[in-house]
Amino acid sequence: MAGGWSKDGAIQEQIDDSVKDAVRHAAARLPRGESARLCVECADPIPEARREALPGVKTCVPCQTERDGTTTLSPYNRRGSKGSQMR
Repeated sequence: MAGGWSKDGAIQEQIDDSVKDAVRHAAARLPRGESARLCVECADPIPEARREALPGVKTCVPCQTERDGTTTLSPYNRRGSKGSQMR
């Protein structure tokens, strides 16, 4: 059902675009290349299983957990119409 000036399915398209943007953002942050043997943050050894599971990893699990806790995404839907952001 369309509302106002929007076409049918417009809300679902906004949701789909927001999800696709989040997936692209997460994929861009994945490590690539050769994995480090020592953590770049604390110099502790990175376990072999972690290096095999995540090619290009540069941090140990505790350091990566700390980094992940500081990541923020915008709470605003930048793709939404102006009217949907004003409500």
